[in-house]
Amino acid sequence: MSEKSKVIFGNVLPDKVYKKAVRGRKKYVRKFGDDSGQNYQVSIRTNPVIGESLGVSDIRLDGPSEEEFDKEKGIIVGNIRMGFGHYRISMAMASAARALGYKPYWLDLNSFPNTTATKVISAQNDLYSLGSRLSKNPLFNKLVWEPLNYEGFRALSYNAGDQENAKLMAPIYRNIPKEIPVIGTHVWPAQAAVHAGMKYVVNAIPDNWPMALHLSEGSIHTIQCKNAYMGYKILNGFDKKRVCQPMPKGSLVYTGHYIDDELVRNIAYDCKKRLERKEKSEPMRFLLTIGGAGAQKEIFAAIIKHLLPQIQKNKAALYVNVGDYRNVWEDLLKEIPQMKAVSTEHFEDYAESSSFAERAIDGTVEGIHGFYHKDIFEAVYITNLLMRSCDVLVTKPSELAFYPVPKLFIKRVGKHEMWGAIHSAEMGDGTLECRDIPHTLQMLDLFMDGDELLRQMCDAICMNQSIGLYDGAYNVVKLAMGQKEKK
Repeated sequence: MSEKSKVIFGNVLPDKVYKKAVRGRKKYVRKFGDDSGQNYQVSIRTNPVIGESLGVSDIRLDGPSEEEFDKEKGIIVGNIRMGFGHYRISMAMASAARALGYKPYWLDLNSFPNTTATKVISAQNDLYSLGSRLSKNPLFNKLVWEPLNYEGFRALSYNAGDQENAKLMAPIYRNIPKEIPVIGTHVWPAQAAVHAGMKYVVNAIPDNWPMALHLSEGSIHTIQCKNAYMGYKILNGFDKKRVCQPMPKGSLVYTGHYIDDELVRNIAYDCKKRLERKEKSEPMRFLLTIGGAGAQKEIFAAIIKHLLPQIQKNKAALYVNVGDYRNVWEDLLKEIPQMKAVSTEHFEDYAESSSFAERAIDGTVEGIHGFYHKDIFEAVYITNLLMRSCDVLVTKPSELAFYPVPKLFIKRVGKHEMWGAIHSAEMGDGTLECRDIPHTLQMLDLFMDGDELLRQMCDAICMNQSIGLYDGAYNVVKLAMGQKEKK
């Protein structure tokens, strides 16, 4: 097998690219140490938040194990915490796995603070979060952030560096049974699994702008959108204007959108309820969800100010999920003190928040409801629960662009995200990307005035379901387990 940082799908990289990648790995070793000789003992424990609802057990490197690996039905969902997106996709995979009769195991490479893997990932995550925050500066965004996210991550040379760094993450897999399939919802868990000798690895690519960043040779790559297929197949633009060797047959598969089982099963009912609320002139419900970097706070403030008169008249209602960033909620209250009189806080008590989300599907909702949960699983998953009862999801066009709910897209964070809004608009279940506040407020008014937009999107969502657009998570799980079953 060729060195994965020297040759990528038959494309030989220059020696200087390979040597730079090796130097990068050695730099991390000097900074964080090399634990390749460690014999990490794994343990399994039920996840306290999504263990019951999604059947998920966590893979840990500490403490006693509550259970043994299910070598027949077990499937590992490998991820990292980098913002909320990769966790959300992982939850979709776990949900689909459970629905199909399998046992999902959660493996977060960024959750083991004493390992080199977590130290490396945390360092890169800190840099990415800093870049996201700095991207609010138009000059930095134009000259640095968007070019990096759009063209920098697209280069084969970037993948070479990742492949070297992934070697530092492989030790975590050492004592995990090699025959258990792995679904990576970020490229690093997939690359690390391949380096560690896991036999059946699927690399679930989150974005639909083709980039070498997402390549994990040795795994099966899946994509959510057909418009990304050809770009990945021929590695289009991955080495500037040079024609690259294509990805081989069987290494790239279109699956559809990665969506949780409980959301897919209830699409028709939830769309029906949205239209019924509109016909009855009930308050229109908008779900605002801030990502891990908290980069959209200013836009959220403008939306709340704009809708506040409608909320006070009981014509609109808001869900505001600030995730695990309580300071964002406090800042919003300071900037818009009128919020407090019409706001209900759902903080920390996840059982109460979940109960509210369940009651809201068929019940009535008024005012503003703020959600904050310190636990990352609670912070991410409450958005999924609230999605069923909201009328419009307001979000940047990231992983949420693929969810079966009417969507209003605010400004992206990174140019690669713009393709999520383009795809959603083409599928009819979301707006164009509103790249400034005036256009965002205009779109809010269009949703509020009449039922044209909402009805069109609900109809499109139901039609998309009929052609299997939202079945991607099921298909990824079937693909991962299918490799094993064929053997």
